Amino acid sequence: MKEEKYFAHQTAIIDQGCQIGEGTKIWHFSHIMKDCLIGEKCNIGQNVVISPKVELGKNVKIQNNVSIYTGVICEDDVFLGPSMVFTNITNPRSAVIRRGSYETTRVKRGASIGANATIVCGHDIGEFAFIGAGAVVTKHVKAYALVVGNPAKQIGWMSEFGHRLNFDVQGFAICPESKEKYQLSNEIVKKL
Repeated sequence: MKEEKYFAHQTAIIDQGCQIGEGTKIWHFSHIMKDCLIGEKCNIGQNVVISPKVELGKNVKIQNNVSIYTGVICEDDVFLGPSMVFTNITNPRSAVIRRGSYETTRVKRGASIGANATIVCGHDIGEFAFIGAGAVVTKHVKAYALVVGNPAKQIGWMSEFGHRLNFDVQGFAICPESKEKYQLSNEIVKKL
């Protein structure tokens, strides 16, 4: 019998055809459905459902009670907070089968999504964006953007270390923890 290079709690269910990276941990009562691609060193919390063909990069952290539906792609270093959820059909109806109509949602590298947030399908979350707890995302989110509320609105910018950036009149800000410098120009943030 082949020895797996990842950990799965005995109550976890992993369907056939999944690729799971080395060092990944899958906790209690989670279900990884067929044909998922999960990178190295991910941490999948308790009672998580990952639907068929979902893709997770390296070091993705998924907290308890999260549902990730077909069509979702999470790049490296994404954080998904407790009980947040993705959708994959814009106009679901119980009596109408739309399995071939799943929309793609891409969560780009380093983004964080807070507890109980909802990401409506077809909207990308930019690199290092920060989605506040309970937010309902109904449009694309820019890289480094801080968005909150229902519907989610941008209220600022965040550093790669998760600190709010305060830009000076020349459009520069420094992360208080990493001391990395950022520039805001034409509503686009770049790390220098």
